[in-house]
Amino acid sequence: MPQRVRVPLRVIVGAYADATVSVYVKVAALDRRDTGCEAGVAYLSGLLGLARSTVERALTQLMRPDPADDVVELISHRRTREGGTGQTAVRRIRATNHRREHGAWVPSRAAESLSPRQLRAYSALAYATATGQHITLTDLARVLRHRSGKKAGQPLDVRSVRRILRELEHLGWISVERRAGYRGRHRYTVHDEPTSPVLTADTGEGSGGDHGEGSLASKEHHPTDSPEEPPAGGSIRRRRTTGSGALEAASVPPTFQRPARLPQLTLAPRIWRVLEPVKALLPGLSPYVVREAARHVGRQLDAGTSGEELRARLEFRFACTDDIRDPGRWLLGPALRPPARTWRPPGHLHECEACRAPSRRPWPDGVCRTCRPPDVAVLARRWQS
Repeated sequence: MPQRVRVPLRVIVGAYADATVSVYVKVAALDRRDTGCEAGVAYLSGLLGLARSTVERALTQLMRPDPADDVVELISHRRTREGGTGQTAVRRIRATNHRREHGAWVPSRAAESLSPRQLRAYSALAYATATGQHITLTDLARVLRHRSGKKAGQPLDVRSVRRILRELEHLGWISVERRAGYRGRHRYTVHDEPTSPVLTADTGEGSGGDHGEGSLASKEHHPTDSPEEPPAGGSIRRRRTTGSGALEAASVPPTFQRPARLPQLTLAPRIWRVLEPVKALLPGLSPYVVREAARHVGRQLDAGTSGEELRARLEFRFACTDDIRDPGRWLLGPALRPPARTWRPPGHLHECEACRAPSRRPWPDGVCRTCRPPDVAVLARRWQS
């Protein structure tokens, strides 16, 4: 059973930054141990894929009284000596009364797999589905409002909310039954585990820069999870699913592994179907390369290219490449690069039906060699030779 933590509704819909919700979920999961959360800023940064400065700001925001109601969500006990030696601080989440204070149960794994804004949307949906509310895109837009800039405090536009929900659905964290709810509204189902296969990867020290913030402690405890505890009153009943899919999760080489539990890199099922022909290369790639490859595929799918066409093209290029010295550079370069629209010389007569590449002579079957599906018989003879 996945570990879940209860996030107060005031944290989900309040003025906290999106990254603060992610930090709250992970610290609350680690706080279930008798010793409390002893993980340092650098370790939390690696788990969540955030910059150290972002984690520092989130912790500071949780430790300060909320201007709206003066509630402090996090208490930190510093254990660093004057010389800078010692251990990391012990952090404790504010105790809440489940019967008096509303909240949502959120899997701790979601904080590692989802972006801060996606996690906030997931948490809002978890609360709405548990309480039987018929939530709309406009309602979610008020929760996922702008947190900075000139539009700070204003709701997001409906198109952005729809895109976030589509990403959560593709990642397998929610299911959407369109126009099946109250007065034609969408009906959402929140999953405790993603329904799509995941690729285990290490995010290292976070996705952003470091400004030298953090504790000076020299020793750090790395507990990442605690046993699942039965929820108190007001528990949420939700449909639980297990991951499934044709492509199994690829493992990470030992050189990229750490003794602690690694965060999960989740790819959408449509991305997996395209990258399946090169699944043998994925375990040796860094998380950055895998994410960039997923973005390349996603952009081409969003542009209208079919997944079957991308998969066939990738399978053909992989089979025709004898020696791949740098799998990451090859995958982000020749493998996934869409055919460029070249300059058309005057007087051309023919062009590829797929990529519109010009030619003075007609292409066999109407498509160029790059876009032509692989010939199984030719590949078999080449491999035998």
